[in-house]
Amino acid sequence: MLIAIDGPAGAGKSTVARALASELGFAYLDSGAMYRCVGLLSLGSPDAEPAALARAAEIRFAGERVLLDGRDASEQIRSAQVSSAASRVAADPGVREALVAKQRALVDRGDWVVEGRDIGTVVAPEAELKVFLTARADERARRRAAQVGADEATVRAEQARRDARDSSRAHSPLAPAADAIAIDTTEMAGAEVVAKIAQLARATLAGR
Repeated sequence: MLIAIDGPAGAGKSTVARALASELGFAYLDSGAMYRCVGLLSLGSPDAEPAALARAAEIRFAGERVLLDGRDASEQIRSAQVSSAASRVAADPGVREALVAKQRALVDRGDWVVEGRDIGTVVAPEAELKVFLTARADERARRRAAQVGADEATVRAEQARRDARDSSRAHSPLAPAADAIAIDTTEMAGAEVVAKIAQLARATLAGR
């Protein structure tokens, strides 16, 4: 079974998806980490074509650790600078083509919880359960600022720019799949969201 969890930054995707995968005994894939890896590479090689960097990158996951070309980049890819770079490279159709191919290969077999911004619409439109998480902009900014230890106003401004880029890009814009279940997490604890999706997943499995 494949569960697709999409939504904007700060909606709780990563926290919920990790906990959900653990709850169900599924593998977990953070697709956004792959774009962050390419963003990081582009900062280090500004003259290189992002799509070429994406095709050449070896991105692997070891539990919650992200390995980029054999080194642990888990912490480095979470910086605000890399977040901004990731959003920019994600608008490149060549980057998306390369990473979507890598993502599809990873989730080809087994049970997965995959989170990102276009899983239910592009990467795995055949996913049996699709969830679109959202939350108020101020709450998303508060969560992100607390996560990275940054100024909340700065995070909110960057978040607004990123939301605009992600939603308006020509290729794979941020949008819920037509058959996705929308969950507003603004007033919900992470455990509540996980329990709700786990219930939906078990109902889906039971209805096979």
